[in-house]
Amino acid sequence: MSEEPGLLMTLGRRSGPLDTVLIHPAGGGLGQYLRLARRLARHGTVYGIRAAGLLPGERPERSVPRMAAAYRELLDRLPRPPALLAGWSLGGILAWELAAQAAAAGNAGDTPPPAVVMIDSHPELEPDNALLRSHPLDSIEHSVSGLSSGFEPALLRSTAAAHLTAARTHRVRQPSDTPTLLLACASPDREAQIARWRSLATRLTVRDLNCGHFEIFTPPHQDELLGHVQPFVDGLIAAR
Repeated sequence: MSEEPGLLMTLGRRSGPLDTVLIHPAGGGLGQYLRLARRLARHGTVYGIRAAGLLPGERPERSVPRMAAAYRELLDRLPRPPALLAGWSLGGILAWELAAQAAAAGNAGDTPPPAVVMIDSHPELEPDNALLRSHPLDSIEHSVSGLSSGFEPALLRSTAAAHLTAARTHRVRQPSDTPTLLLACASPDREAQIARWRSLATRLTVRDLNCGHFEIFTPPHQDELLGHVQPFVDGLIAAR
């Protein structure tokens, strides 16, 4: 999968102290991140990792560990290690796993492992999780279709299905002490979601989003999202 062309791309290039990598959610595209990328590009270069499976001849991945292994190779190709990894839903899980791996492996020189922003990510999805009860494949397909008009609908749906399998079967086990921001949506599962992340993250900041999982990137909720991300980023820059 790491040999698939064009998974890593530049979303905004600027000299600054904080390079960021945005990682795709279930469905594989990056369109929902464009406004967030513009905001983060004020502080450094912003990259994005889309998923394999969206172009003819590509095969979508059904395993979080295999995606993380492939994306770690992509991060190793960057001019400098990213200071921040961020993602929505499955993308946040991948950001966490990559940051935890970097922390466990150690970084070259004095470079700390990347901080993490998780946008309504769940460390595990129990069968009774509200997301799994709300026709998630249809919701994922609908949420990405308007932002991924360049991709064939059949490829979008097959990639979303593969990612849903990956999310259902993965359990986050690796703890980490990297600075982490969790943005948690209104949900019957929010308390359990936060409690589980607190058992894994020793430097966790939690902020509530007053919307559902698939409403985050619609106005006015995206303004709320940016309003929470900016102070976290400011804190990272001040600490460097």
